[in-house]
Amino acid sequence: MGEFGILSLVPPLLAITLAITTRRIILSLFGSIWFGAVIYTGGLGVGQTFDWVVAAIIADGGFHAEILIFTLLLGSGVALIWRLGGAIAIQEIASERLETRRKVGVVAWLLGIALFFDDYANTAIIGNTMRETSDRVNISREKLSYIVDSTAAPVATIGISGWVAFQLSMIDEAFGNIETEAGVRTPDVFTVYLESIPYNAYAILAIVMVGIIVVTQRDYGEMLTAERRAWQTGKVNDDDADPLQEVEGNLSDPITDRPMLRTFLLPIVVLIAVTIGSALRTGYDGQPVVESLLAGEFATFVETATTVAGNGSWTTALVWGSFAMVATAFTIGIVYDLCTADEGVDAVLEGFELMLTAVTVLILAWSISTVADALGTGAYVATLVEGTIPMTVFPVAVFITATFISFTMGSSWATMSLLTPVALSVAFDLTGGFGLAPATVGAVFSGAIFGDHTSPISDTTVLSSTFTGADLVDHVRTQAYYATTVATVVVVCYLLYGFFDVPPRVFLPIGVVLLAGLVYGLSEFDANRRGIDVGAVRRGVAPAEQDADSDRGTSPEGTD
Repeated sequence: MGEFGILSLVPPLLAITLAITTRRIILSLFGSIWFGAVIYTGGLGVGQTFDWVVAAIIADGGFHAEILIFTLLLGSGVALIWRLGGAIAIQEIASERLETRRKVGVVAWLLGIALFFDDYANTAIIGNTMRETSDRVNISREKLSYIVDSTAAPVATIGISGWVAFQLSMIDEAFGNIETEAGVRTPDVFTVYLESIPYNAYAILAIVMVGIIVVTQRDYGEMLTAERRAWQTGKVNDDDADPLQEVEGNLSDPITDRPMLRTFLLPIVVLIAVTIGSALRTGYDGQPVVESLLAGEFATFVETATTVAGNGSWTTALVWGSFAMVATAFTIGIVYDLCTADEGVDAVLEGFELMLTAVTVLILAWSISTVADALGTGAYVATLVEGTIPMTVFPVAVFITATFISFTMGSSWATMSLLTPVALSVAFDLTGGFGLAPATVGAVFSGAIFGDHTSPISDTTVLSSTFTGADLVDHVRTQAYYATTVATVVVVCYLLYGFFDVPPRVFLPIGVVLLAGLVYGLSEFDANRRGIDVGAVRRGVAPAEQDADSDRGTSPEGTD
């Protein structure tokens, strides 16, 4: 079970526990990395600690380094847009059209679905675009972070994105191992990936869950507490919150006399266009995309287009896109005489500074994943369950295992790379064929994303709270209630599949109905337990009426 066995679980679990209990994210992460080094070396481990931190930055062929550059450049783009009055312009437009909490929430949700091409870009664009608008209608930062985080990775993992090539490579690696060991012909990798999408139940139902929450305006758990606070007091963050990014307090005052929508839209449009164009360009290798479309071969067109998108270097494309965003905003400032060159450079540097805390947390979170990899955390957990699972509950077991690995390592990609080959091999041994392969792949991806959503050391969790200006721990605590609700329904769906052979076209609609029922039931129960009149939300009680409602024993937690 590995050289370090159960000790391999200590550093990531310690990081998560300390982060939640002390709210000191950086200290918790660094201390846990050092503790892992002590276990690994059997000594003080100081040198090993910094070796892991450096390794985390340069890991995966520069993938992490590119994400850091992208994050810093995006901070500069945000700072420039803020300085040029772009945020004020979008607020003025939004105030005329998005006058209710429901409309703001629905728009954020739909934008999250539309920007399916990359989860990092998704969190950055939606977080920065909707933050000021959601503040205006007193939506808590925790709620906005939930909307952003719970659409970003789920949409990316089932759409045409950088996730595709990675997922295909994991399946291909597993099939290669099986083909070598068993000497059998394996199915087409791309076909298995497409068939696995309906079994990626957590991703699909998480997106649906966000829609249910924003449309019904029903909340429960700690999110209800956060929403009541924001609605009653106007405090979108808790008094004890320590946001990783706080634009208003960390940047110079914006231009208010000439707010122009183009100062917001053009940089964002350039970011999206350059990112997508660059990714497709790097992924194109002579595939007959246009030819297959003109020939009417739609299935071939979809496969080749997905291959091009999947092979694209999305992280490199994000760096180019974010740089183009900064250059565009800088040019607009000069051309329209909104700032001098020196003021533009100052804004760029302020943007770098804005992101320093987030960058530090990202590096340390990746370092924890490096520690877990060095100690064999994922392999240890996978070995514990290997060969002991009946076929009927196999998807559930894979889902739970993937969840635990992702939660402790803070990386859905690391989880997929560790577990996909093992899970597919075990599924083949159980059935003697590949009939269980799509469900197995879907369960791995589902558990990886669920663990990612509930872990404070996950990179996407960090970025979601960063770009929405929320406290990281508050984001994780409030989102956990909703993510766990979705996961519970996913387990039910997988049990229906395992015991009764219910296909996705049946268990997914059942899952949607269960989600809607749980949201209604849990929100009613929690409101009644606290003595809250949930009807005040839908009656549209204004802030000025709160004292009167309070006298009547009700406390509105929102409005439409």
